[in-house]
This record gives sequence, C-alpha cells and structure tokens, in this order.
Amino acid sequence: MDNYLFRLDGRVALVTGASYGIGMAMAKALAQAGATIVFNDRNRDRVAEALPEYRKSGIDARGYVFDVTDEKSVREHIEKITSEVGVIDILVNNAGIIKRIPALEMDVADFREVIDIDLTGPFIMSKAVAPGMIKKGGGKIINICSMMSELGRETVSAYASAKGGLKMLTRNLACEWAEHNIQVNGIGPGYIATPQTAPLRTEGHPFNSFIIGRTPAARWGTPEDLQGPVVFLASRASDFVNGHILYVDGGILAYIGKQPK
Repeated sequence: MDNYLFRLDGRVALVTGASYGIGMAMAKALAQAGATIVFNDRNRDRVAEALPEYRKSGIDARGYVFDVTDEKSVREHIEKITSEVGVIDILVNNAGIIKRIPALEMDVADFREVIDIDLTGPFIMSKAVAPGMIKKGGGKIINICSMMSELGRETVSAYASAKGGLKMLTRNLACEWAEHNIQVNGIGPGYIATPQTAPLRTEGHPFNSFIIGRTPAARWGTPEDLQGPVVFLASRASDFVNGHILYVDGGILAYIGKQPK
C-alpha cells in the first residue's frame, strides 16, 4: 500500500518543548513525513541550540520563545506563527516537567507548577490553535501523556495527577471538537532512554534493572520509538481515531510482572 495516508505534505506542525529529547525526535519524524516544523521553548538559549540540530537533519524548523502557561503570550505567538508560517494543522503538546518529591515533603507551589505546565499548558495551547483548525476544516492535537496516567509510583504525585488529568482532557476535547473534524489523541511513552535518564541506565543501577525487568520488551524505549506513533496520529491514517491514548511502553501496562522462579 502506498504511504500517502501517512504523508503530511503542506501541513504545519507545532511541537511544544521540542528543543531536545523526545520532542525533537517527534518533530523530526513529522518533518520527514512532509510537515513544516515549528517548535517552542521558554528558554531562548535552548531554541538557539536546537535550530542547528534541525538543520543538520535537513529540516528548516522555526523556533519561538514563549511559555505555554502564559495565555496572552501563547495567543500572540499563535497569531505570529499563523502569519509567518501558516495555520497550525498539527499540535503536539510535549512540553512538560517532573518533580520527584515525596508527597509529604512537596510544597504546594511545586505541585501547582507541575500541574500548570503539564496540564494547564496543553489546555491553553489547544484552545489557542482550535479556532484556526475549525476555520480550516480540521486538525490534529496530540497530547504527550504518560503511563503515570494509569499507574502510581513513589515521589511523582504531581506528575501523575497532571498526566491523569491530561488523559481526561484529551478525551473531553475529542468529544467537543470531533464535529469540527479535529482529532485529539494522546501518546503515553514508557521509560525512554534520554540524556536525562542516562544516570539511571548504568549497568548495575537498581532502577535500570527494575525497568528492564518490568518491561516485557526487556529494554528502555528510545525517542525513535515515538516517531511512528506521532506520525500516525498526525496523519489521515488516524482520521477515525479520537480520544485514544496510545501507550508506547514496551508492554509494561499489559504486564503483571515476571513470575518468581
């Protein structure tokens, strides 16, 4: 079968927080499928460092500096992107943070910051791009959720709360905007090998052994493992997929754990 269903030629894709890591990997995959790439970061230096990385891959990406939690700035930048690049057809809400602090020790301010960036930010971004999508006749919104929208673990109460909320925001926006031919779906990455997780992945580290033992695939995921799923959810191939969370976790959520010998 021809891959035309997965082509994104002529589409403008905005990936938040795509100056490095899984955001950049997903943006590169969307570009390879034909999309024009726009990304943001709230840190000006990270945007400047990311642009040559995109160019090395032959991608003429546009980088903008703004905070996804600042509604006024988001609206202004969406207008600017629309004027300079075009109407946003694909939004990937990737920007997020995690604070690993036991609940009894976590300040409310820290809890609120995680909720604001990981949950309120995607709401602000989605609300800002939806009118353009409606006027154009459709669009794709992809929220980067997490296995922590389904599972609990020590020290991540704020992150899990935000991602659980993002899962339900995904489903509710899908219901509200389906009549406008907007599909709102999510990707739930498993444990991904990035520079941020490198200290945990050293041989003999107990967390590394835990993750490999807990994952049926017996390995960490890679940023490239998310490239196919994001292209699928951004393309015509997923036009009747709506309100779905696609977990890319090597089978963790399906696995009760290894039977003791």
